[in-house]
Amino acid sequence: MDFEGIYCFDTASVRFAVYPDGPDGVRIVAQISEETLHDEFDAREVGDRLMDACKAHFDTILPAAIARYRANPRQPITLTHDDFFVRRSPSPPAHQSGAAAGGMRT
Repeated sequence: MDFEGIYCFDTASVRFAVYPDGPDGVRIVAQISEETLHDEFDAREVGDRLMDACKAHFDTILPAAIARYRANPRQPITLTHDDFFVRRSPSPPAHQSGAAAGGMRT
């Protein structure tokens, strides 16, 4: 799907179109904040250049927006860190090792 978006200076976010049922279906508008793009996707761009970051990661952002829409179609869609928790994989605490940390013992 092609990326359709604009950078909104007043909200420091990128707003973009989503077609949850395909190009012939309803068009909704979602947004993702500059902070979320920086933190979740390591984007270093600012301002209008954040559209490039959003477009580069749209394969991950789009399903999150559709999931948020499907969960509650009447609510505005503002993607936050919580929408991308599956991207993060916490490391085991430093004090664990071997089988306790999921490693194999030989």
